Amino acid sequence: KMARGGLRRMVSKGFVFLLGTVIYLSCLSSCFPRVRKSRTLRTGFVNENSNASVADELWFTQRLDHFCGADTRVWKQRYFVNDTYFRSGGPVFLMIGGEGPANPAWMRYGTWLIYAQKLGALCVMLEHRFYGKSHPTEDLSTESLRYLSSKQALADLAHFRTAFAQKRGLIGNKWVAFGGSYPGSLAAWFRLKYPHLVHAAVATSAPVQAVVNFPEYLEVVRRSLATHSPECPQLVKNASDTLLGMLKDPRTYDNITKDFSLCEKLQIQSNMDLAYFLETVAGNFMDVVQYNEDNREFEGVLGTNITIKALCGIMSNVSLGEPYKRYAAVMALMLKTFSQKCLDGSYSAYVKEMGNSSWNGPASGGGRQWVYQTCTEFGFYQSTDSPDQPFSGFPLPYHLQQCADIYGASFTGTSVADAVQQTNEYYGGYDIRSRRIVFPNGSIDPWHALGITKDIAVDLPAVFIEGTAHCANMYPAREEDLPQLIFARDHIFLLLQKWL
Repeated sequence: KMARGGLRRMVSKGFVFLLGTVIYLSCLSSCFPRVRKSRTLRTGFVNENSNASVADELWFTQRLDHFCGADTRVWKQRYFVNDTYFRSGGPVFLMIGGEGPANPAWMRYGTWLIYAQKLGALCVMLEHRFYGKSHPTEDLSTESLRYLSSKQALADLAHFRTAFAQKRGLIGNKWVAFGGSYPGSLAAWFRLKYPHLVHAAVATSAPVQAVVNFPEYLEVVRRSLATHSPECPQLVKNASDTLLGMLKDPRTYDNITKDFSLCEKLQIQSNMDLAYFLETVAGNFMDVVQYNEDNREFEGVLGTNITIKALCGIMSNVSLGEPYKRYAAVMALMLKTFSQKCLDGSYSAYVKEMGNSSWNGPASGGGRQWVYQTCTEFGFYQSTDSPDQPFSGFPLPYHLQQCADIYGASFTGTSVADAVQQTNEYYGGYDIRSRRIVFPNGSIDPWHALGITKDIAVDLPAVFIEGTAHCANMYPAREEDLPQLIFARDHIFLLLQKWL
């Protein structure tokens, strides 16, 4: 959903799980999605009928390829503007879109608008190329997706910022980039790579270090579950191990089909089938932990009442039977919450949906695009390759194989590793050399493992918020907010006030 990021989404008959990626996606749509079997950094269960926000769509003529002067092709990129709080000479706040549709609700709600009101800022949000309604190409074929990258996205931001400033008479105004999850990384990198165009950045829950294998994600999930009760992650591990054992015996498939409300009888014909089903079930916990207690209702997101407390309550309820039965009860809760009759646990169906390159395809909302970015830039694969986490059965090779199955045989483990290395060489990973970037992260959020959680320098501060999850500081304030979250929002404002 960013970075899983992204930073994850499960695209199926059953659900649309916005995964956290393998990320993530963003906080705007990452705190966007996690794709299901393609998790984005941000995960969201979005009610598309929500009328939580209304904002005029505006369109900018953008270049297709910023790095080939001979290529003059252009396309229309969507953006939104809120000038309610703007005072002459004030700063321009640029909210960066991520791995899902840009949600115009952010033009009416969110901490950045409180800052804008106090500082007299003009607020602009630019949708990321290839997501939402910003379609640079006629389809999502692998050939078309070669124009999808963080480098092209940053160049989009630079060209938009330059042209918008000229058009609106804002050349002398200071710009501040905002983003959460993968867009948080983009905010930091925009300041890093285009320091003459952006004065400061707030890079929330930003996974700035690319990695192929990211088992630390699940390690943080374990620790976050343990904040409710020490036995909770152990009960999850017991259930996951039991399920893995059952999946190796075809005689149990009828029971598993019934227990987990599968749309069709379970068929395990390969290691990919096995891993896909296990990750699908584990995704219930991954997504809930990533967004635990986040104030996301304004986005039209469903299921925000399902928290670590709720899941651990089910896992500790002995009246439901053994831990395996409680694990199935969590799936039942998810299906009921999202009004789904059954779960599609088929890997082949997932690959078919992800392989659809039409803009009207079932994975065009962000899944196909984000997983492509993990295969070509970031990795972020949340594998079970660590003993210090509660899940079983979806190791790194399972994630890497998806790149080849969805985008073609040229995508290999070696190509992914090379791409990840190039990403870190280009941006610096944890070793960011810049000024005036603040890095907020939450201790519950698994993505903080790839973020900046300690000050790099006086003007590259970290704000580590104990007890909060993905992008928590970006969401609207509420009475029950933890004191440290309230303090973090205020501290970020004071930094902006100082820098501006």
